[in-house]
Amino acid sequence: MTVLVYQTFEIKQDKFKEAIDNLRELQKFRSEHFDQKVEILSPISGQDHTYALLTSYEGLAEMELQDKKMFDDEEYLKLIGEFFLENVVQGSLQTQIYRTMNGKG
Repeated sequence: MTVLVYQTFEIKQDKFKEAIDNLRELQKFRSEHFDQKVEILSPISGQDHTYALLTSYEGLAEMELQDKKMFDDEEYLKLIGEFFLENVVQGSLQTQIYRTMNGKG
């Protein structure tokens, strides 16, 4: 069963370009180093500076294993730390975790 991690956050207006560049760097890093599929979602409606990351995992165990790998990686910690400390409005990060439903009815 697939697990989806949906994280929303508000980007500081004066850091918009830096934040988008950093998001793309994070996406590339996670794809290359952790073989993850990370989507950057930009708003079509709602608050203009609220963006999201959507990451899919094969299950909860895979999510936990990947999280451990990421938070043991010094280069990743530097990237994510800079992103959230410098580019994101404090207190705006929200994380939701979903799982897909199987096709049995």
